Amino acid sequence: MTLIEAIILGIIQGLTEFLPISSTAHLLAARQLMGHEQPQDAFTTVIQLGTLVAVIYYFRNDLIRVGTSWCRGVVKFQPFHNPEAKMGWLMILGTIPVVVVGFSLKNPIKTHLYNLPVAAFAAIGFGLLMWEAEHLAKRKTGRGEESTTWKDALFVGCFQALALIPGASRSGTTITAGLFAGLSRPAAARFSFLLSLPAILGAGLYESYKDGREIISTQEGQTNLIVGLVTSALVGYGAIHFLIEYLKKYGTEIFVFYRLLVGTIILALLGLGILKA
Repeated sequence: MTLIEAIILGIIQGLTEFLPISSTAHLLAARQLMGHEQPQDAFTTVIQLGTLVAVIYYFRNDLIRVGTSWCRGVVKFQPFHNPEAKMGWLMILGTIPVVVVGFSLKNPIKTHLYNLPVAAFAAIGFGLLMWEAEHLAKRKTGRGEESTTWKDALFVGCFQALALIPGASRSGTTITAGLFAGLSRPAAARFSFLLSLPAILGAGLYESYKDGREIISTQEGQTNLIVGLVTSALVGYGAIHFLIEYLKKYGTEIFVFYRLLVGTIILALLGLGILKA
C-alpha cells in the first residue's frame, strides 16, 4: 500500500462511515481496484478508530454531559435522574444487540458474508429499506431526540446489529431504524452517531489486538495506518456535520439512489471480471 492509497482509503472511510452508504462496500471495492491482495485485512477495520475520534470530538460537549450525569446517577442510585443520564443508558441498551451478534457470529460473517457480492446486494436491499422508512417519515412529524424511548433504543440497536452484514451500512441501518421508530431525521442521525461510539471502539480495538501487528510490522505499514487514521478523522468530522445539517432540510433519497447505483456498479464490475467475489 502506498501513502497516496492510505490517504484515499482514509477519505473513503471518513465519508462512508457516517454517510449512510456503507464503508465496507466502498473499501473492499477500492482496495481490490488498487490491487491489494487482502482487501479485507485489519486495516479496513482499524482505520475506523479515526472516525471514532471524529464522533467524540464533534459530540464532546454532549458526551461530557451524558457521562457526568450517568456516573452521578449511578453513584446516587438515581440512574434516570435527567435526560442526559437516561441517554447514557439508552446508548448501553442499543449497543447490546451488536455485541451479542458480533461475538456469536463474527466468524461465520467473516467467512461467508465478507465479500463484494453480499456487499452489493446489501447496499441495494438496505437502500430500498431506507426508501420505505423515508416514505413513512414524510407522512408525520418526527419526534425529537429527547423523546427517545427504551423501545426505540433497542429497535435501533437491533438494526445496528444488521450492519455487521457488509454493505448494509451502520449509519444507514440505524438512521433507517430511527425513522421507522418515528424519530425526526436529525434526531435519528444524532442517535445513530452516539450509538456508533461503542460499536466502532469495540471493533477497532478488537481488530487492532487480533491482527494489528501485521499492519504495523513495518515502518511503511505504521506510516500508512497513521495517515489513514488522521485522514479518516478529519473527513469524518466534516461528514458528520454535513449529514446533520443536510437532514434538517432534506430527506435521505439521495443516499438511496447512490446506494442503488453503487450496488449496481459493483455487480456489473463483478460480472465483467474487473472485481472478484
